[in-house]
Amino acid sequence: MISIREAEKLDLTFLPAIEAAADSLLTYLNGMPLPVSLPAGASRSELAASLKLLVAGRPCIGFARLEELDGGAHLEQLAVLPAHAGRGTGRALVEASKDWARHAGYPWITLTTFADVPFNAPFYATCGFETVREPSPALLAIRNHEAAIGLDRVGRRVPMRAAL
Repeated sequence: MISIREAEKLDLTFLPAIEAAADSLLTYLNGMPLPVSLPAGASRSELAASLKLLVAGRPCIGFARLEELDGGAHLEQLAVLPAHAGRGTGRALVEASKDWARHAGYPWITLTTFADVPFNAPFYATCGFETVREPSPALLAIRNHEAAIGLDRVGRRVPMRAAL
């Protein structure tokens, strides 16, 4: 059983390294090196300022960063240490994020992700997320920012949403 809890001050020390390690799984897609470098992850101060920050394990092996967007919750970042990938940690963090958002009164939760990476959009689809065909202005602004920082050169990105 994976323990999910609210992040504590000490956890903030480890989260940037967890995000960097998780991003390393994207270093090669389809056997090819990425054409661009991924942007740097969130700093400790940015993480500390999150609306909600959930972590898995003690010491933490993964985290979910949640914000508010368009009157709903937004899963800004989900990261799990590669050594713990495929063991249900990411799914537990997603479900805990959805539970938190539901209890906080949000009607939905959104995210943006790579469409064709198996542990991205296809994974989120198994968690109840669907691709958003007509994103709101705020969700579209996130997509435009991702394109501006080069994420679209890594792979096709999609916004997704799950009703709560």
